[in-house]
Amino acid sequence: MSLSLPGDEQLRKNAQMRAVIKRELQTRFAPEDDALRSSITRAQAAGVPLIQISPLQGKLLQVLALTCGARKILEIGALAGYSGTWLARALPADGKLISLEVSSKHAEVARATFAAAGVSERTEVRVGSALDLLPTLMPEAPFDLIFIDADKKGYPQYLDWAVRLSRVGSLIVADNVIREGRAFQTPPPDENAAGAAAYTAKLLEHPRLVSVAFPIVTDGLSEDGEAMDGIAISVVRD
Repeated sequence: MSLSLPGDEQLRKNAQMRAVIKRELQTRFAPEDDALRSSITRAQAAGVPLIQISPLQGKLLQVLALTCGARKILEIGALAGYSGTWLARALPADGKLISLEVSSKHAEVARATFAAAGVSERTEVRVGSALDLLPTLMPEAPFDLIFIDADKKGYPQYLDWAVRLSRVGSLIVADNVIREGRAFQTPPPDENAAGAAAYTAKLLEHPRLVSVAFPIVTDGLSEDGEAMDGIAISVVRD
């Protein structure tokens, strides 16, 4: 029996329907306020890449932080503070978000974003290489939630440190683990895909992690204007 593939018109209709569904979900479940929208404008004006997570991903992070009762959150990769704002808003008044950022320019924009969002008192952006900064966080551990969204080459090492800096019940979340499916190729065709693939292999083999991953459709450069990536969520156990 031959397999009937959808034609160009059906693919176009499918893409339109996905866009409608995504817009409706975002409007209902993850509406952006002025602070979140202005963070994107601020990033664009400062020349920061517009590669922040989507509003629905931000709301997912917020729900996860609330689910695990997070009081201390670690973010590896601040960018312009968009994801950090979603996370910081899940913290209690005496909670703390520490965000690591290698670029001093990006860190400055992130601090401005946190100030505009009214979360400066419970956020801190530390500048430097994550692999240099992570060992210095041991006295402040454990963290209840750790979000990884930085250079993909470093993902396997970031996972090692995330486990060290966590507790039983902590959540470890990593963005960009699919890379349009390139992370599943053997061998991965580029450095970013290789880092994502190594991260996935390591978390699946780790005896202290229970993990799952989901595909995420984002705005991209493909013919239908979409790109496929994904997010991995792990919980730390004994």
